[in-house]
Amino acid sequence: MTQARLSLGAWGEDQAADYLRRLGLKIVARNFSTPVGEVDIIARSKKELIFIEVKTRRSNAYGTPAEAVGPRKQRQIIRTAQWYLTAEKSRLQPRFDVVGVMPDGEGGARIEHLPAAFEME
Repeated sequence: MTQARLSLGAWGEDQAADYLRRLGLKIVARNFSTPVGEVDIIARSKKELIFIEVKTRRSNAYGTPAEAVGPRKQRQIIRTAQWYLTAEKSRLQPRFDVVGVMPDGEGGARIEHLPAAFEME
């Protein structure tokens, strides 16, 4: 992966984290990694523990950022979440969100948030 793509991804995750905080969510972890996969952001509300995949794109030329989170990626996120839930013994209800981020051309970001984008099987 090129440095430019890594930088764009990090920028997108920062934008997503700021957006989620503005919604009143508490960021619990970022880039949580296990042997079975990684989750970009883990946040919590009063009732839910939210596992969030962030996809950042420069344009919609290859589809929206959220469309890049297919079944294989969803399974990986679910397995990682199960790992986290087992280790942390959380009683909160898990939820799986996708946040798509694109530069808006004015130094900011356009954010597409899909709450409960997919579920545990």
